[in-house]
Amino acid sequence: MATNNQLNAMNGNGIEKELHGTTSFDRAPVNGHPTKQRKPYDYGGNPLAHVNTGDSIRLPAFGGEFQPGAYKSTANRKFANPAPLGLCAFALTTFVLSLINLGARGVTGPNLVVAAAYAYGGLVQLLAGMWEMAVGNTFGATALSSYGGFWISFAIILTPGGFNIVSSLTVKGNEVAFLDSFGFFLMGWFIFTTLLLICTLRSTVAFFTLFFTLDMAFLMLTIGYLHRPTGAPHASLIKAGGAFGIIAAFLAWYNALAGIADASNSFFVIPVAHFPWSDKGRADRMKGLEENGNDRGLAQA
Repeated sequence: MATNNQLNAMNGNGIEKELHGTTSFDRAPVNGHPTKQRKPYDYGGNPLAHVNTGDSIRLPAFGGEFQPGAYKSTANRKFANPAPLGLCAFALTTFVLSLINLGARGVTGPNLVVAAAYAYGGLVQLLAGMWEMAVGNTFGATALSSYGGFWISFAIILTPGGFNIVSSLTVKGNEVAFLDSFGFFLMGWFIFTTLLLICTLRSTVAFFTLFFTLDMAFLMLTIGYLHRPTGAPHASLIKAGGAFGIIAAFLAWYNALAGIADASNSFFVIPVAHFPWSDKGRADRMKGLEENGNDRGLAQA
């Protein structure tokens, strides 16, 4: 297959060369205008939805790749995309804990989530983060590895009778020290998530919204554990944190689906909606302006 540079060179020389019986140029001039090269079909910015042509290789990445920067070609990648695995591990564990924070079906004790936090949200997500590092995705490696560590540390804190963290911070039945300490713990993760949120501002709406709702969940839970008018964690704020957590979990699953669904297993592309100020958004506007200008030129001719 000819590269973009070769095609551009052929276009510049006015030569139309057949490639296996096909050509990338229009065969007949339109109203006296010279032939022009046809561009590959744009599927909306999903780099996993089609073969990486010269144009698609420059598309900015999306949530399914867990990479807010410029999209990198997967042609020579020796690993599969680890982002959907990490996102699914994060989503399921967050979903279970958020239901508990909401008090669904009267369940208020977080004991059940300890198992998922150790195995799926913790270990599996940490491994996915390490594999992100292997494929050269700094953002994905930092985020997935860190949240994998979050779930493991969360499970360590709440392991009944294992590490005695809760009991050692509880003096004569008074949990003030533990609640304050746990609030500080969540505050640190709120700050960390805010840093990651800043790095998603030039990516996609789906990617940004995931980190925004997660950031709000950490904020609500932080305030809920530190602001205790009755001595116990603020029930309304904890439930608000659970609600934002539920949304974050489904957004994580959505972004994971965007990374899993491709031409080999799906009949449709998962939309992710690029921000207008992103590279892809600006490119789409420029493309639209150029096409409108060409249409007006042809109409006048």
